[in-house]
Amino acid sequence: MDFGRLITAMVTPFNEQFEVDYDRAKELAKYLVANGSDGLVVAGTTGESPTLTKEEKIKLFATVVEAVGDQVPIIAGTGTNDTASSIALSQEAEAVGVQGLLLVGPYYNKPSQKGYYQHFEAISKATKVPIMLYNIPGRTGSNIETNTVAELAQIDNIVAIKEAAGSMDQVSELAQKVPDSFRIYSGDDGLTLPMMALGGYGVVSVSGHIIGQEIQKMMQAFVAGRNEEATAIHKKYYRLFKGLFVATNPIGVKTALNLIGQPVGTLRLPMVPATTEEVKFLKELLKSYGLIECQCNCNCQ
Repeated sequence: MDFGRLITAMVTPFNEQFEVDYDRAKELAKYLVANGSDGLVVAGTTGESPTLTKEEKIKLFATVVEAVGDQVPIIAGTGTNDTASSIALSQEAEAVGVQGLLLVGPYYNKPSQKGYYQHFEAISKATKVPIMLYNIPGRTGSNIETNTVAELAQIDNIVAIKEAAGSMDQVSELAQKVPDSFRIYSGDDGLTLPMMALGGYGVVSVSGHIIGQEIQKMMQAFVAGRNEEATAIHKKYYRLFKGLFVATNPIGVKTALNLIGQPVGTLRLPMVPATTEEVKFLKELLKSYGLIECQCNCNCQ
């Protein structure tokens, strides 16, 4: 399974009653595919997975598969901190037709490396769907070490990792230890190009919601050997990559989507809407890139 280079980690739209807006999820998925996304992660961190029920996740997976599953791979966020629950959710996701699974390292538990291996191995044995591991120590509390990933990469249906530890040394070590067929994805838009230079393949993106085509151009330029062009695009959009994280993800990107006319609603507690200052910052950021029109008389660009 080729997940593509730009995989957007899709937000979950909510209505005013804080219910999942499945109709908007369909429209958002279509919008993302039309604007550069090669694949979509559904119910990942950016999709507010911790506040979604199992039933909502399954319906969301099915909804997005129905909307765009014939055009791009749909990768279901089915990892939890409980192996048995992860297996059950993964099997139900497989039953509704997803083409991949995103399995985050078990959060809060802080397992040993042996525990990590056995957790992912158990899930891989329970499903035939290709698996992308997800290493994000900042949220889970511990790191999946490169030797463990290399061992897991020997399992047939464990085919990729979303690496979000933020360590270029770790990426370098990982690229040396895994097979060439095993794909390393950046979990941070601002590190996509640096990671590709070290052997990374693509990105599981937040900014893909806003500038999917531009991210595609950057990666394709690098792959084609046009390094100066790729670097110029990276530099141009670096402020946006970082600016969308003015508040804890996905507060920034949901605010930005609403501002550019892609309504995705609010957030569920314990996530709260952006502050007045954060909204102002995001408006100015988006205006500076010409992504929204300036409504003032200041002649800003």
